[in-house]
Amino acid sequence: MTAPAPRRFLVEHRSEFRYGAPAHGSLMLLRLRPREECGQRVLDFGLDIDPPAAPVAFADPFGNACHLFNLHRLHRRTRVASRARVEVDRRPVDGAAGGGWAALAADADPVRDWEFLKPSRFVRPVPALAAFAAANGIRRGADPFSALRAAAAALYAAFRYAPGATEVDSPIERILETGEGVCQDYTHVLLAVARSWGVPARYVSGYLHAEGAAGEQAAAGASHAWGEFRLPGLGWVGIDPTNDTLADHRHVRVAVGRDYADAAPTRGAVFGGGASSLEVRVTVVEDGAAAPPAAPRPERPDLRVLAPARRPAARPGADQ
Repeated sequence: MTAPAPRRFLVEHRSEFRYGAPAHGSLMLLRLRPREECGQRVLDFGLDIDPPAAPVAFADPFGNACHLFNLHRLHRRTRVASRARVEVDRRPVDGAAGGGWAALAADADPVRDWEFLKPSRFVRPVPALAAFAAANGIRRGADPFSALRAAAAALYAAFRYAPGATEVDSPIERILETGEGVCQDYTHVLLAVARSWGVPARYVSGYLHAEGAAGEQAAAGASHAWGEFRLPGLGWVGIDPTNDTLADHRHVRVAVGRDYADAAPTRGAVFGGGASSLEVRVTVVEDGAAAPPAAPRPERPDLRVLAPARRPAARPGADQ
């Protein structure tokens, strides 16, 4: 099997939060720096924040590179722009080298894989999942690898990719009942199937370099998501049910976790500000190529709105 040559991509991710009234302050967590593992190397990364802020870098419990910043002044918008140059050198997966269900059971480690085997906020064994799996012929096959590939193909055939059909906090039942959703919904369903079979499964957020491959589905100007599964003899294997493919050179990995809640690109809290809105622009191009103009995409902001603290009334004669 011939390995493809390494590919280099330039990824730009711009988010603009707008508030209906002046916000007294805000706190924001970013997961925008790509991971350096699984055949991926970050050549350059930068953040630009407006109003200006000094982000603090740290790694979360899943090893994701995070940045945290706060603003302590009145503002009606927050702009965050990241720019990364990434080299992807991902080898093809040889499914025949994987083990069967007995090998999976022998490799099981309830401590190491606890977070990726148990239900999480968006990945739960709801009754609608069992009914959906039965109706679409999703079942354990000869081995974990082929069973997951077949399950991903079944989701690709059963669901309709429909940006706007769900929100970032939509439960798994939404796509199971309507048959419409986006990459994070496809991924949550595949993770739930895998965990029901005892396969450690984690959520991956990142980007897809769209190349016009047959059946490729990706919203222009948006980030992407897929799943990874710890399989005997293979390690973590990425499967993209939205595109019915293994994760390959097109997939730029940014963050992993139990589900979307652990890997969201932006999350925060705003003090005051009233109703908020979010527009996102994402471009992924071959390094050195000109980035096409990207139209902003409205998304639901993952923000908790908090009332600003009230200042106590001044006592007569007190210093003010």
